Amino acid sequence: MDDLGTPRNPYGDLPRDRRQRLTRTLLSRVTSASEDERAELLDQVIVINMCVAKSIASRYRRRGVAQDDLEQVANAALVRVVHKFDPSREQDLLSYAVPSIRGELRRYFRDHGWTVRPPRRIQELQSAVIEARDRLSAGGGPASTTEIAASLDVPEADVAEALAAEGCFTPASLDVGVGQDGSATIGELLPDADDGAARDAAEARVMLQPVVRRLPARDQRLLRMRFFESLTQQEIADRCGVTQTQVSRLLTRILAELREGLGAPTSVPEPPLADNAEA
Repeated sequence: MDDLGTPRNPYGDLPRDRRQRLTRTLLSRVTSASEDERAELLDQVIVINMCVAKSIASRYRRRGVAQDDLEQVANAALVRVVHKFDPSREQDLLSYAVPSIRGELRRYFRDHGWTVRPPRRIQELQSAVIEARDRLSAGGGPASTTEIAASLDVPEADVAEALAAEGCFTPASLDVGVGQDGSATIGELLPDADDGAARDAAEARVMLQPVVRRLPARDQRLLRMRFFESLTQQEIADRCGVTQTQVSRLLTRILAELREGLGAPTSVPEPPLADNAEA
């Protein structure tokens, strides 16, 4: 047991060459073992190589998925590989297991790791792009998009899009400072999510926009003067050279058409003849 009470893996500290020899020895006994013995031998092979699965999972850390989840996915992939492995046809388990575990981790990220989901082709490409970038950058300066594209034999535009989508796993915190002095945070610059009036107004604009576009130009102009320029009906009448009563009737008709376009009841009260006119 470790300090947290977790059982230690007795094979965790084995050198690589000894682990490989022990794995081959156990697998060589599988073909002639009974069913119960076979299950026990495969369990030993799994435990011996769990450190490999953990090492592969660690390469994907800090990408928005908990390390425990990554190790669980890697270990589950290792179990499947060991049970499918045919020692009579393969000489080295890891040459078969490592690509399978890595592929399972990539699929897990593709299906579960995205906070903002980019196109499927970018999801499938991004892991390979990040790995190629890290590998090419290990020798010194950062790898260019052109170098990454050449190493993967994919279009440079796809590489650029995959790199741009890297933040989709772990979006920036709203508490991150912005600006040269970092005096403001991203959260402070965003509109209040609890502002119901602003949200309702945004939804209304989205619904009304296509309906308003179908109105004649004169009707659109009347709406703009009344509801955007906040002119009174009398001011609109003076500007258009008509009576205030005519403006009132025109607005009533226009609003009825808008409600009809939205599928709402059209029998609504007429707006007042004027903001301060006699009834």
